[in-house]
Amino acid sequence: MAHQDTRRFLKLASALVAGLALAACGKQTPPPAAEAASAPPSAPVAAPVKVVTVGTDAAYAPFEFQNEKAEIVGFSVDLLTAVAEKGGFQVKFVNTPWEGIFNALGQGDRDMLISSITITDERKQTMDFSDPYFDAAQLIAVKETSKVAKFADLKKLKVGVQTGTTGDETVTKLLGKTSTSVKRFESTPLALKELEAGGVDAVVADNGVVIHYVANNPGSKFKTVSDTSFAPEQYGMAVKKGNAELLAMINKGLSAVKADGTYAAIYKKTFGTEPAAAAAPASAASN
Repeated sequence: MAHQDTRRFLKLASALVAGLALAACGKQTPPPAAEAASAPPSAPVAAPVKVVTVGTDAAYAPFEFQNEKAEIVGFSVDLLTAVAEKGGFQVKFVNTPWEGIFNALGQGDRDMLISSITITDERKQTMDFSDPYFDAAQLIAVKETSKVAKFADLKKLKVGVQTGTTGDETVTKLLGKTSTSVKRFESTPLALKELEAGGVDAVVADNGVVIHYVANNPGSKFKTVSDTSFAPEQYGMAVKKGNAELLAMINKGLSAVKADGTYAAIYKKTFGTEPAAAAAPASAASN
């Protein structure tokens, strides 16, 4: 009896082991590595487009100013928008008062500046500039009845300038650092308004701004006077010292818009004439 029970037990055990083996064979799955290898590769994720915060003093028509909708517009805005498209980045313009604009760049509140900034050796010490994008010079604005014929005639007159500009530096050299005849204003249009009111005898500022103001304010009865002693100047876009990546993107875009005619089209739209020649690097202005 015990012998039969033992044989029966062995048969049942053998059947149970065979069943488990078959079940294990039926549930075989490929290893995770094989599954991963057979899966299609995922598409590469495009890098986000860099958005650059741009500081500009929007009180300098026709280069940068605010329209009736308080939008920042002008030659500089149109140009940089085109440059950014060619250079592979996007721009966000922020109205930034001139007197604090360079600090905003240095502290990182702005990634770059475009605000009719003359490239000078002094400014190069604290910021880096793009290739030049506009050729400029100082110009004198006086009333039509004025006898001013050259820059030296301003020595005994009250002269209005925008604080911290190359016009300010040029007039200060002529009249002296301690002269009370140099009248400084937050913007060139304010200085020109003071000329209209009789508070100053002349205004010295960048030619593009002066010409635009005189042409659009015929009631002011102004005339302009040029002088060969004024050094040629060039505007550049400024970035924080050492920001080579952004500078390269700007210069790439600027070169492209000059080459394909976009620069000339924007220039003509703003000033009504073709540019004399594409702005090319030159020695930095001394004032």
